[in-house]
Amino acid sequence: MRPAVVLFSGGLDSSTCLAIAKEEGFAPHALAVRYGQRHVHELTAAGRVAAAMGAPLKIIDLDLRAIGGELPVPKDAPIGPGIPVTYVPARNTVLLALALAYAEVLGAQDLYIGVNAIDYSGYPDCRPAFVGAFEALANLATAAAVEGRARYTVHAPLLQLSKAEIIRRGAGLGVPYALTHSCYDPDPEGRACGRCDSCRLRRQGFADAGVPDPTRYA
Repeated sequence: MRPAVVLFSGGLDSSTCLAIAKEEGFAPHALAVRYGQRHVHELTAAGRVAAAMGAPLKIIDLDLRAIGGELPVPKDAPIGPGIPVTYVPARNTVLLALALAYAEVLGAQDLYIGVNAIDYSGYPDCRPAFVGAFEALANLATAAAVEGRARYTVHAPLLQLSKAEIIRRGAGLGVPYALTHSCYDPDPEGRACGRCDSCRLRRQGFADAGVPDPTRYA
């Protein structure tokens, strides 16, 4: 099977992406980045999900806090238009660049990213135009592409799906959602707060999908 690099956080979306990459006939290599997350639970989840799904996991250290700083996580705030305070400056651009470099080393031509423009369109680096622009850049900025050895494709299979549709898709592929982690502000035991934007979108997604929510809430 051809290799593919999947940007991976151990969350609901990236775990679904990993399963889709496998279903589409790729041998996915999960890539997680320790970029200064607020807690360790995200990368812990990445390790257990990747192991359960039989994918090799590489973790890269690149602390983005020196650029973006850190603000308190909003709780119970309205989810609406505008860029949220949880935005990390240029995060997906940086992460996709790392995935592209890893793909070139592996000889992979396919990158997967779990961005979603429907549920929460406030993040500029989660939109279709961004995905297309990065794919164009990938085919200009690498030796493999310039020399004609590779033609890179950035797959964003969740881009037009609601959270409920993502969950139904993943449930059908056997994604172990009980092992995933989405919360921005978990307690010391890793239990989800249930009140941040990510928790609320996740909880509503399971309800709308008619799938039992396996999340442990504080």
